Amino acid sequence: MLTTISIKNYALIDHLNVSFTNGFTIITGETGAGKSILLGGLSLVLGKRADLSSLKNKEAKCIVEAEFEISKYNLAPFFKEKELDYEPKTILRREILPSGKSRAFVNDTPVTLDILSYLGDCLIDVHSQHQTMQMTEDDFQLKVIDALADNGKILDDFGMKRSKYLETGKELKKLLEFQENSTKEHEYNSFLLKELESAPLKIGVQEELEEQYEQLSNVETITEYLSKGNQLLTDEQIGIVTILTELKQISNKLAGFGTQFTSINERIQSVFIEMDDISTELQDFFDKVEANPQLLEQINGKLQLLYDLLKKHNAQDITELIAIKEELAQKVDATENVGAAIKAKQAQLSDQDKELEAIAVTLRKRREKVVPLLKKQLEEMLASLGMPSATFKIEIHPATTFGKKGKDTLVFLFSANKGTDFGPLKKVASGGELSRIMLTIKSILAKYEQLPTMMFDEIDTGVSGEISSKMGDIMKEMSQGMQIFSITHLPQVASKGDQHFKVYKEEDNLETHTNMKKLTQEERVTELAEMLGGKAMSDSAIAHARELLN
Repeated sequence: MLTTISIKNYALIDHLNVSFTNGFTIITGETGAGKSILLGGLSLVLGKRADLSSLKNKEAKCIVEAEFEISKYNLAPFFKEKELDYEPKTILRREILPSGKSRAFVNDTPVTLDILSYLGDCLIDVHSQHQTMQMTEDDFQLKVIDALADNGKILDDFGMKRSKYLETGKELKKLLEFQENSTKEHEYNSFLLKELESAPLKIGVQEELEEQYEQLSNVETITEYLSKGNQLLTDEQIGIVTILTELKQISNKLAGFGTQFTSINERIQSVFIEMDDISTELQDFFDKVEANPQLLEQINGKLQLLYDLLKKHNAQDITELIAIKEELAQKVDATENVGAAIKAKQAQLSDQDKELEAIAVTLRKRREKVVPLLKKQLEEMLASLGMPSATFKIEIHPATTFGKKGKDTLVFLFSANKGTDFGPLKKVASGGELSRIMLTIKSILAKYEQLPTMMFDEIDTGVSGEISSKMGDIMKEMSQGMQIFSITHLPQVASKGDQHFKVYKEEDNLETHTNMKKLTQEERVTELAEMLGGKAMSDSAIAHARELLN
């Protein structure tokens, strides 16, 4: 419910602040008085596009603020999701700066226009020619039938399952695309993997092989050095071990002359042991070193394979080659197992398809059951609105794919007169007929679901006094359960409001201003009399106005 609206610096409005109550609110005013300006200001706070030219004072910002009572709209989860402060009385605000920038707020928290627009759609429904044409679309027509069939919970369940079904379809499509693309690469990837698997890939292997290669390719040099080293240690005349043996004997004798020689003796003994051990080890190396051309060739082959693979895969070291091998193994494995994954995903999709199909059939049966009721209510209400021959042909047929609201196509045809062919609403119904049909549909919807505040902008244009009175009755009845606004030029409709506002223009020496005020009972009499007979009100016009109000 819209409780207040404040508009500053918009078009011809300097500052307007109006409060509203529940029930049926009438807004009247002469042509050009500024009713469209009021709607324009309201559209800003509902998230519609801003226009810098709408600023009255180009050097000041335009501010439109609307307060809504939102407790009955179950919007708390949305506020929580968007991290907004939830208040039963929520304020939407829109600011248009002189620079052309626009800002939006919900309870003083900055928000995007998408959030403002979503809340606007939940809170107020402004009837317009565009929305009348929306009535001719399948989604809107299904919404009406689903409201009568009480399909809300079933549609919620269908929507969640359909989302999972579509996600499964996307996953299956990716698997099929992967299979198609990877099949082309599979042979090449398998070849690369086998090539890497044939190589001795482990951390440190390259250094180990290079060391072995160096030793095997330099056997003669190594043998020569080992022989010379061993000779230096063991020569009978000048060998280091020979000399140390004699030195060791001397130090042993010295140790017998006192403890001060013990330490030197121990050190000499240690050196002798180390030199003797080195001599033995050098001899062992010498005995084992031998030329092995076959082994040298094998090691050279392994090294060349490693070098070739490093170059081929543009890798810096063996670690990168190992990572490449693992990645190739995963690709080859995925390709070889994608068939099983596809079968599993296809089975999952089939199960989801069957589940959705069952829900879709349930929806179809429930819709078919209420079609006669909708047809009856529409035709009866339109008969009271001056369309006694209006008839509908409403048929529901299975569709080929799952849509957002099931798997149905809707045939919603209309004939305004006897003997005329049925056709789509947008082709065979006039503007006046569409407005009456829209009002009828909205009134039926209001009986079955919680609708937002509704504002009808001259929905009664082009109809007679008697018909307009009945349209007023319909809006009055709707207002028993919701807030209804009607912008009208017809006194028969205006007389039925619970409160009545007049939009008017005032001029001073410099400019024109648009204002709006709530009329007292006597002011309503005057306004209705003027609507009936013009400015020169006759006694009969005043009497007629009082009669309408009473």
